Amino acid sequence: MGDDLLHELDRFDPFDIFDAEAARLDRFFAGLDADGWRRPSRAAGWSVRDVLGHLAGEELYNQACLDGTLQDLLSLMAREGINGYNDFNEWCVRQRRDVPVDEVLREWRTKNGDTRRRMRAMGPDALLETMAGPYPVGRQAFHYDSEYATHADDVAAPVAEEEAEGRTRWRVAMGRFALAESESKAQVEQTAEQIWVSAGGVSASLSPPEFVEATVGRLPEGHPLDPRLVSALRCLA
Repeated sequence: MGDDLLHELDRFDPFDIFDAEAARLDRFFAGLDADGWRRPSRAAGWSVRDVLGHLAGEELYNQACLDGTLQDLLSLMAREGINGYNDFNEWCVRQRRDVPVDEVLREWRTKNGDTRRRMRAMGPDALLETMAGPYPVGRQAFHYDSEYATHADDVAAPVAEEEAEGRTRWRVAMGRFALAESESKAQVEQTAEQIWVSAGGVSASLSPPEFVEATVGRLPEGHPLDPRLVSALRCLA
């Protein structure tokens, strides 16, 4: 992985971003009425309430990493017949659909607040036990940052105009890092105003926001990007 990608990502504080994206979601969730919770999200098949259920359930994994109890989580998944990440996500959502939404919101606030505090206290260079093995806390926080920003966009949580450019900048850096980390076949060249991508014998130019949407699998239906590039660029969702 190129040092320039690490250097670009390390310009940002992953813990500050995690706090900011969690706060964005919290403000949004706090203002919803019953109709708002039922509204479809951009995440396929999930309502806004389902996105909250996913975030709350995801803390089972986040805190197992912090507690060193991943084997206990794997045992739970085996008992529940959960096979893989997608099954786990859907199970977490189903488990919370009949729970009062205020309780789910309280669960997420409490557990995610604890996760963020503990990760910040560990520092970026400490190692965290993950499903992929020991991994730097700062890098894991960046993955959570991307997850939270993606789901904030999924539910249309507002982004202030003065935030948008900086938010896109760190998300582009994270997307480029994740592509390299996953050894994607996509080649990426960034200029001041556009991002050139190529894979499978095809190439295209994307704006920074489009590149971010491609890396998290959220390009709108009908987007003209070649399917080979769509597949090669998806690395964060």
